[in-house]
Amino acid sequence: MSALTWAVAAVVTDDTGRVLLCQQGRGARRYALPGGRLRPAEGPVGAALRDIRAETGWDIEVIDLVGVYHLSVPPGDAAAGRAGPLPDVLVHVFRARAAGVRPAGDPPPGCRLSWHSPDALPEVVTPLTRAAVTDATAGRSGVLRDVPCVPGTVTPAPLPAARPAEDGQPATDQDARRPRTGHDGHPGAGQPPEQRGEAADPSSLHP
Repeated sequence: MSALTWAVAAVVTDDTGRVLLCQQGRGARRYALPGGRLRPAEGPVGAALRDIRAETGWDIEVIDLVGVYHLSVPPGDAAAGRAGPLPDVLVHVFRARAAGVRPAGDPPPGCRLSWHSPDALPEVVTPLTRAAVTDATAGRSGVLRDVPCVPGTVTPAPLPAARPAEDGQPATDQDARRPRTGHDGHPGAGQPPEQRGEAADPSSLHP
């Protein structure tokens, strides 16, 4: 059984409905939602506020929970780092809005921020980003979705809609167990939670 990491991310929008995305590191990296991993004894909302401020410079107002997303590398496709196999990741993804009209601080070096229309995302985005933005802009809450990812690839097409909630149960995606191209994330401070495979040494990421 793979190790498990808890992380947070947010679909942060501005007054015009654009979504805040981040490219981490050098080269043509994938666009991703801002976020990171939980620290010990830290709740998901507090982690989202802290991580997104640290990564982007923006203060945010959390509106609600879009869903919980399970990121995993299919058996046989996982590329182990020096510390061993990469962990599965459970990500709390929140719906949020930017507080104010400009960042409260400066993002750290290496984080390239940009705003995008939800219906015109960059072609090269992480699987979590594609799925969460689709769910958030559709107004869904309480989504439970598996996002299988293959390191080193991208997800070029929108995901199918999640099944609507019934009888008070959270919405789920019946088709989400089908393999999808893309790669998942190993969250670290100042790193989007689904970009773990782009770190040269996953063991170097710290909470």
